[in-house]
Amino acid sequence: MEMHFATLWEALADTIGDREALVCGDTRRTWSQYESRSARLASALAEAGLGANAKVGLYLYNSAEYCESQFAAFKQRAVPINVNYRYLDDELHYLLDNSDAEALVFHSSLGERVAQVMERCPDVKLWVSVDDGGETIPGAIRYEDLIAGHDPAKRMQRSEDDVYMLYTGGTTGMPKGVMYNMGGILQGFIELGFPILGLGLPEVNEIPSLAAKLWEEGRAFTALPGCPMMHGTGMWLGVLIPHITGGSVVSLTGRSFDAHELWQTVQRERTNEIVIVGDAFARPMLTALKEARDRETPYDVSALKLVVSSGVIFSSEVKQELLEWGEFVLIDAMGSTEGSMATQITTRGNVGETAKFSKPPTTKVFTEDGREVEPGSGEPGMIAAGATVPIGYYKDEAKSEATFKTIDGVRYSFPGDWALVEADGTLTLLGRGSNCINTAGEKVYPEEVEEAVKQHPDVVDCLVVGVDDEKFGQRVTAVASLRAGCDADPEALRQFTRTKLAAYKVPKQIVLADQVQRASNGKADYKWARQTVLDAVG
Repeated sequence: MEMHFATLWEALADTIGDREALVCGDTRRTWSQYESRSARLASALAEAGLGANAKVGLYLYNSAEYCESQFAAFKQRAVPINVNYRYLDDELHYLLDNSDAEALVFHSSLGERVAQVMERCPDVKLWVSVDDGGETIPGAIRYEDLIAGHDPAKRMQRSEDDVYMLYTGGTTGMPKGVMYNMGGILQGFIELGFPILGLGLPEVNEIPSLAAKLWEEGRAFTALPGCPMMHGTGMWLGVLIPHITGGSVVSLTGRSFDAHELWQTVQRERTNEIVIVGDAFARPMLTALKEARDRETPYDVSALKLVVSSGVIFSSEVKQELLEWGEFVLIDAMGSTEGSMATQITTRGNVGETAKFSKPPTTKVFTEDGREVEPGSGEPGMIAAGATVPIGYYKDEAKSEATFKTIDGVRYSFPGDWALVEADGTLTLLGRGSNCINTAGEKVYPEEVEEAVKQHPDVVDCLVVGVDDEKFGQRVTAVASLRAGCDADPEALRQFTRTKLAAYKVPKQIVLADQVQRASNGKADYKWARQTVLDAVG
């Protein structure tokens, strides 16, 4: 069996066909149905002229159709392209144009935006509308009509060298497609996922029989990505890894994150794994648990065994509080679209420090002049991920050369994160270098300050930015939101933070907002935070 998602999933469908693969509200698909519907959609792609390396945009909310459309693209050796469902006309046009998309599958509620770009995207041959209550726009074909009108595509030989691509969120510029070798990323996920789930390290040919055994023994994984599938955390950790084990993926039906919906779904579906994005998701989840308990209708979370997080800080305080609700294993994965870097595993008996991770042998930390950082030296450096390194960025050789570098014969990915290497070899994450604040010659990493501010009992969330300052070059400032009913003033928050950090790291101003704005995947919206500070302080 070649190392390819489509080929593995076809083998799983042949082996565990009557087992559940997809759940979204009232929609339930077995592995056989998942494979058959995806094969029919693959026929429609082929009929439209899409073959190997063709790009298929997925402008979709979390849903069974998202997974089916991705599987269909894989079957055709095409490349599914994640499109942020928050994108408006120009952003949508940019991504379709930059990716050379030849098809777009979209929810009908987003149809008005799609209609605005259709004439500007002459290379798109197929527009497919998934019904979620919106009107089908002229020129688009209904998703279910395509599936009903096509026989399943014949299975084909595929290549481990086929391209897998995921677009970045664009936090440091316009989104870029990060390209991986299909066989390499699948092998990387096998090596990452199976051992963490306690399943050893099987050969790809052994996975279907292992999956059958897991289902027979009642140990198959049911995973719920609480974050969007359009981003790496939701797709990689919430869909791809559970599905390569033969597990089931449960989607929330809400269009924005609702912690009560998450816990209701965990209870109803007996979900044993959820995927989130750090404190941005975990804090409202804790609030929902407390509210349900106070209503004397507590959620049954007894089936939940694993909480996986990546993307933003998952603080030790929040982890400890979450562990009061169950015997969970918490996996905090430090990574980005450009590669996986380190992990922290937390249990009730082992709660580590915030932003401190175990460093695998494939991850290194280098200074800007290419020296490897000595453990315990206190010298910050750039994190270099050496496992499953991408091919590069799609149509951007300059950025590829700057991010993916070879040192001493080993190719690394430099996503832009900075860290310290402690004397015991662990990593302490400092933050993204592009967000680093230079104040009076001192470097301040926003994430460290944000976590200090959030330790105040009245604070719900916080973002820290640097703004221009004649005296300091940049001054450290913050935007924070408070818990309902709390009235802590900004100066009290500053004095609290002063007890946690060196004086030069303490925000010169803290602006209060009703809610700290973040992207749908929980990542910081620093542009909004900076403008909020400027509007408040002039």
